[in-house]
Amino acid sequence: MIVRNEARCLARCLDSVRPWVDRMIVVDTGSTDATREIAAGAGAEVHQIAWPDSFAAARNHALALSNADWNLVIDADERIEAGGELLRAWTRTAGAALGTVCVRSRFDVDGGRGESQVAQGWITRVLPHGALFEGRVHEQVAGTLPRVRLGLHLSHDGYCDTQLDRKRDRNRPLLLADLGDRPGDPYILYQLGRDAEMRGDLAGASGYYADALARAPMNVAWRHALVLCQVTALGRLGQLETALALVAREEPHWPNSPDFFFVAGDLYLHCAVADPAGAVDHWLPLACTAWEHCLRIGDQPELEGSVHGRGSRLARQNLDMVRGQLAQLGRGVAA
Repeated sequence: MIVRNEARCLARCLDSVRPWVDRMIVVDTGSTDATREIAAGAGAEVHQIAWPDSFAAARNHALALSNADWNLVIDADERIEAGGELLRAWTRTAGAALGTVCVRSRFDVDGGRGESQVAQGWITRVLPHGALFEGRVHEQVAGTLPRVRLGLHLSHDGYCDTQLDRKRDRNRPLLLADLGDRPGDPYILYQLGRDAEMRGDLAGASGYYADALARAPMNVAWRHALVLCQVTALGRLGQLETALALVAREEPHWPNSPDFFFVAGDLYLHCAVADPAGAVDHWLPLACTAWEHCLRIGDQPELEGSVHGRGSRLARQNLDMVRGQLAQLGRGVAA
């Protein structure tokens, strides 16, 4: 792992990892808190390097310090939640493959006042000896080895509002440098959109998402999350016709995504606000239909960027809210 000023969470992470590995290698890139002392106290080997302006370079330095046949790569604001006992058995039978793990990231939805949700994504983190990363930020494992999911689940709290402040100005210069090396790369454009949204630049984010969608292959796992981001951004920006056209174009590709129909329902709510005359007879019933479809599908945690509850309790909450409003107006929507 690579770290910098992670005294808040490092011991928690290392405690969750220790039972399942032979060595723990921590590379510090310039901490000014007690990170190095905590790592050493937890039994890790601690090394130091100057920050190389590249997450891939720092991770590859850490990997070079290991002579293991397999390496688990983890961040300090993550911890093993379940499945640690599966690691050794998987590496004995994996052959020439890369292991992807489920990272469950908690994020705030009310300005950090208590309500949070959990988004899930599958990230390559179990690497055979010799595998390396590329990319200055949001780095990816290079190469063409097949990626295989294993039942290792990590929890991650680095996207909560109190932690995001540390990252707001960090990633953009690195992403722009990567884009200079690989102009038009859709994954970099997608990450630039996420970075812009994190900084509150919703119009800039939507522009990056649009460019990424125009270039992204249909079969990449992160395209699902990209579509959700753009539908949500367009709705919040009031660009409703563009958002509705995107939903119509993308719907055939996501018949089993509760997240897609959840954000479509939210979009129809925006339309109801913008078009009060059509709200009761058109937009609100459309929203209810979308959320009912979420419940029929159920939660689908294997989808990249899925949010836990959009196929269950969150859809039900929205349905109950809108049905209650319609009932007050003397209009009912069938359950």
